[in-house]
Amino acid sequence: MDIAHRDYLQVTLHTILGVATLLLCVLAELFIFAFRCRTALYLVPMAALLLFNRRFRRRAAAATDDDIGLVDFSCLKPPRRLRLPVAGLLEHLRLIGCFDDGSVEFMAKVIEASGMGNETYFPPSLHYIPPAATHADAVQEARALFFPTLDDLFAKTGVPPSRVGALVVNCSGFCPAPSLAAIIANRYRMRADVRTFNLSGMGCAAGVAGVDVARRLLLTHSGAISYAVVVSAEIVTVGWYSGKDQGKLLLNCYFRTGCSAALLTSSGTAAPVKYRLASLTRTNQIANDRSYRSGYREEDDEGITGFTLGQGVGRMVSELLRAHLVTLSLSILPWRQKLRYVLALLLSSRRRLTGDNNNNKLARTAVPPLPDFREAADHFCLPSSGRPMIWRLGQGLGLGEREMEAALMTFHRFGNQSAASLWYQLAYLEAKGRVRAGDTVWQLGIGSGLKANSLVWERVAGHEDEGERELGPWKDCIHKYPVKGT
Repeated sequence: MDIAHRDYLQVTLHTILGVATLLLCVLAELFIFAFRCRTALYLVPMAALLLFNRRFRRRAAAATDDDIGLVDFSCLKPPRRLRLPVAGLLEHLRLIGCFDDGSVEFMAKVIEASGMGNETYFPPSLHYIPPAATHADAVQEARALFFPTLDDLFAKTGVPPSRVGALVVNCSGFCPAPSLAAIIANRYRMRADVRTFNLSGMGCAAGVAGVDVARRLLLTHSGAISYAVVVSAEIVTVGWYSGKDQGKLLLNCYFRTGCSAALLTSSGTAAPVKYRLASLTRTNQIANDRSYRSGYREEDDEGITGFTLGQGVGRMVSELLRAHLVTLSLSILPWRQKLRYVLALLLSSRRRLTGDNNNNKLARTAVPPLPDFREAADHFCLPSSGRPMIWRLGQGLGLGEREMEAALMTFHRFGNQSAASLWYQLAYLEAKGRVRAGDTVWQLGIGSGLKANSLVWERVAGHEDEGERELGPWKDCIHKYPVKGT
């Protein structure tokens, strides 16, 4: 029997066992409910299901997440000449001639409410009057983002480009030929058998997807691939919208220049790692048409292309996150929190059933509880979508201002750099000296589709003394943060 057939049979057997266990638990719950047994007995089938799931996931992950480490990462700090203060940006918007007064006033209100500071960066092409959003300008921006970031990564890790066996580049809005991954491989003269992948159209969740691709390559080709690089960036030149549709102007308000690069390795190498991959979870609702159309790129009435946030996107994101967090909680929550959450969920279900019997509308519409994720992670990196959205998401997760600080300050200093923002937030936490050995960091990305992806890293290296390497893009400004009032 070859390996493919054996693996297929093992997966099939595990699936059958999982379905059988689930059916038995459901039947047990129905039996307990039908005969009105003691409330405590409701926990027995659920506990059995959790035990089976834990054992199955531990066996399945025995040779996966635990074997992947993050050697180090780098984030780009663009040159100061590309800085564009808010007042300068608003003046620039009025001078370039493509926006009417109503559009400029709308963007001014959005930027003011977003919590963005005066130190964010635009690419050179958008500093021109009028902006030069050509293909050549986009390629030039990509080179200006990728090369300094990767130079820093290779220098700080001591790993030469020739040892990189896999390269994953994610950029949502720009997909040239040759690809962005090919541009990097050509610049660094990477070896002939390097595996290159280019991810596009996945939004702020693409960084986690890129790590997932690199993880699978490292595990599948453990003998041939020792290191994998994941590059995250957004080419703002082609994402710029010059029309008057307010639904498409939001990208102009939030997105700014930035780039990150992470070097991953498997346990088979002797390279020291800074973080161990503790968990990787991906959830999507692409099959749901409302979710699929919640964010999309299209032309407006004048034929100008831009990205639109659909109606009801907030509700769809809430539904997506609830499904995602339930799955994630099974792998990262401690047992006491899992049991507490299961008990709260059962009590909530019982109240809803009671509400149905008594026609109690309030009880029927009660929202199921969420577990306390502060018990599962020490630090949090959230989608950088502006102050209102960060606060709403953080409070929905039960987080305090300190847990949301990295996301709020990253948006204030650098704006939204799509998937790269999660790494700027981790750099902020490191620059503040908060990440110690044994701490866990949760990175949550939400992208178009909709999709929600999470990474949980555990710090395995000892805390280093504060210095230039730890400060990264926050060098010369970390002492100013946190900024009050954001």
